[in-house]
Amino acid sequence: MKRFDQINVIPMIDVMLVLLAIVLTSASFIVQDKLGIDLPETQETQSYQPPETIDIRLAIDADNQFYLNDNAITLAELENALLSANPDKPIEIRVDRATDFGYFTQLIDLLKKHQLHNLNILTRKQNG
Repeated sequence: MKRFDQINVIPMIDVMLVLLAIVLTSASFIVQDKLGIDLPETQETQSYQPPETIDIRLAIDADNQFYLNDNAITLAELENALLSANPDKPIEIRVDRATDFGYFTQLIDLLKKHQLHNLNILTRKQNG
């Protein structure tokens, strides 16, 4: 019998690469919202491809807390931050479905005050 001095690992590497390719192609990559915002559902929503760079991401969570780029902020601080905002740049807005509507209208009113109209309000597509 032939004696094996070393183990050939190339077939094992090939199998592992095939398994890795299968996992990567079949895995669903869903971006998780670290603020835990439960977006409202709509029937007539469109697919959203965010631009490579978004300078302003606004959010309101279920506790009616405002966020600017995932950092908690008051409405007064948000108004100061919006003074230097470029009106041509898109703004992404996420509002939890449990948020009081008054907070959403305050946010929209503040954006209108600063002539910021390029808004993307995110929702989820309703199942069924």
